Amino acid sequence: MSSYDYDLFVIGAGSGGVRASRFAAGYGARVAIAEDRYLGGTCVNVGCVPKKLFVYGAHFSEDFGDARAYGWNVGASSFDWPTLRDNKTREIERLNGIYRDLLDGAGVTLFESTATLLDAHTLEVDGREVSAEYILIATGSWPHVPEFPGRELVITSNEAFYLEEFPERVVVVGGGYIAVEFAGIFSGLGAHTTQLYRGPLFLRGFDDSIRRFVVDELREKGIDLRFDARVRRVEKSAAALNVVLEDGSEIATDLVLYATGRRPHVEGLGLERAGVALTDNGAVAVDDRFRTNVANIYAIGDVIDRMQLTPVAIAEGMCIAENLFNGGDRGLDYTNVPTAVFCQPNIGTVGLTEQEALTAGHDIAIYESTFKPMKHTLTGRVERTLMKLVVDNATDRVLGAHMVGPDAGEITQGLGVALTAGATKAQFDATIGIHPTAAEEFVTMRQTRRTSEPNR
Repeated sequence: MSSYDYDLFVIGAGSGGVRASRFAAGYGARVAIAEDRYLGGTCVNVGCVPKKLFVYGAHFSEDFGDARAYGWNVGASSFDWPTLRDNKTREIERLNGIYRDLLDGAGVTLFESTATLLDAHTLEVDGREVSAEYILIATGSWPHVPEFPGRELVITSNEAFYLEEFPERVVVVGGGYIAVEFAGIFSGLGAHTTQLYRGPLFLRGFDDSIRRFVVDELREKGIDLRFDARVRRVEKSAAALNVVLEDGSEIATDLVLYATGRRPHVEGLGLERAGVALTDNGAVAVDDRFRTNVANIYAIGDVIDRMQLTPVAIAEGMCIAENLFNGGDRGLDYTNVPTAVFCQPNIGTVGLTEQEALTAGHDIAIYESTFKPMKHTLTGRVERTLMKLVVDNATDRVLGAHMVGPDAGEITQGLGVALTAGATKAQFDATIGIHPTAAEEFVTMRQTRRTSEPNR
């Protein structure tokens, strides 16, 4: 046993930090973890979990209307924001308790306090100094709002989950998945919603077919999407907030939500005292085994800014526990990581986009299908589904699978297994579909939409 107080000290009790600490303790390590905000991190408290609960809530506005086509007379309906908000909060509190029980059950010492590095092996936490052989930084990320006049008048996704009153009008600024999701949430719950993005097309990094398709779907649902729109300032009047754009136009609104990205949360950790290096964008710099430039200090999750996804942070946490305390030597393969965007309809994606495949030098075939979901053959709703496969012509291997439509995340999880296993288009074709489902379209697409030679 080492002479340090702990074998591993984790700063940050989000998904990755909790997983690393629990499994390290299971391997016999003496482990402590510090959290100064909330157990479970972003995902549980102001991210995936409450956001998806809100998405469920927002979709009822369509479900009530669709029910009539199936013979249900639902009568008048109305939305009560405090009920959704407070039920969500109770669920978060329940999950906070589960995380606390998991740590306690694993024998991990929990400090509900800020922890700062004094040197490579020493931390100040809860008013005293403790030492650790290894230190893991798992402090996640934090919403970033750029500087502009009226910045103090806007909120971020953190505050959106706890609004005192539900607004009648909302402006969402941003073009990433968080902005798109919240625009759908506010619109579905009844707010007149405008989404502004400074570029020509949002969801940068996703397949271009997906990006263009989602534009049409969101506009059909009544969201006012405005591209190449830059905010000059936000002003407060007696009756509203006024968003003034660079072209001089103004939008009167009750709430402005900025979802313009998240930055690694490194402030106040004392990283400079321990000599820990950061990247140009402020993330903690690590190698393929999550080691920083300081031999005994590691980092995982959003704070290293590789893939800001909860399951990725959990997998990275497992690598830390295995490598430090179970004789492992594991890194993480970031290819074919499936992910979803819970806009309405959902996005599911895994593997390479069409452009990424071409840039990587693949000669590709594209299979693409759009159709009306079976449910809406009775409802008359114009919502459509898109499915797309990116296939390497030389090997027949499926390089990417992309979808927009109901339950896209659920369907894409299974496709992630197939792509990880190296499935070919012939194997997709040989798979019997489940009928009638939307998912069967992925194994029945036979007609090549187009072929493309690699970018050289």
